Amino acid sequence: MSFWGELNCPTCLSKDYEIITYSVLACILPKTKSKKIIGPHNYSILTIIFGTLLGDGYAETHGNGTRIRFYQENSHQDYLLWLQALINNHGYTSDIVPQLRTRLGKNGKIRHVIKFNTYTYSSFNWIQKCWYKDKIKRVPDTEILDLYLSPLALAIWIMDDGAKVSAGLKFCTNGFILSDVERLSLLLNNKYNLFTSIQSAGVPDQYIIYVPKKGIDTLKKIVGPYIHPSMKYKLDHN
Repeated sequence: MSFWGELNCPTCLSKDYEIITYSVLACILPKTKSKKIIGPHNYSILTIIFGTLLGDGYAETHGNGTRIRFYQENSHQDYLLWLQALINNHGYTSDIVPQLRTRLGKNGKIRHVIKFNTYTYSSFNWIQKCWYKDKIKRVPDTEILDLYLSPLALAIWIMDDGAKVSAGLKFCTNGFILSDVERLSLLLNNKYNLFTSIQSAGVPDQYIIYVPKKGIDTLKKIVGPYIHPSMKYKLDHN
């Protein structure tokens, strides 16, 4: 691993040193291309990545590096276009505005989707290794996740894969195994005091994390500044 790659890897440094490194050396100049990045990645970008990987995003190996792919159905295109512009402003993706595309879904259903990806970075490889075991997405170690599950990351997760349910909200963690869902629920309770519980998704061996009514006001205060207007309905229980 290169020197700069090590500075981006949370397993290589103490937590305190890593935070200092990001605040002093992070590459934050807009439109900086991948081949010109000479320092650690911006902390906000990393939290966005962790937020979307908890939801619909995925880390894809590409050549000798890794790129992060963002994906939404057409009903959420305003959110995805906002997210693409945000990431582009940090210099991590192309200026090309994503366009709606059609794809064939289950049972021959035509779906309209919108997606984009970051540039490819070898210094993203540690993210792919954190999140994938035998090509299956898994939740990273709690210590690493705790570092990157910022309010912004939590907001991205909600916008990606949260859903309004009666007086509460659910995280659609169906794709993760039960032990991963349990660790996520515990982290949300310990870090943000959200009173979450784990419930069946209605399918064998699939589970969701439920935030009850008493945790919604707390959740709004945490993520409110980061929620795109088109996604505020997920937390609106008036």
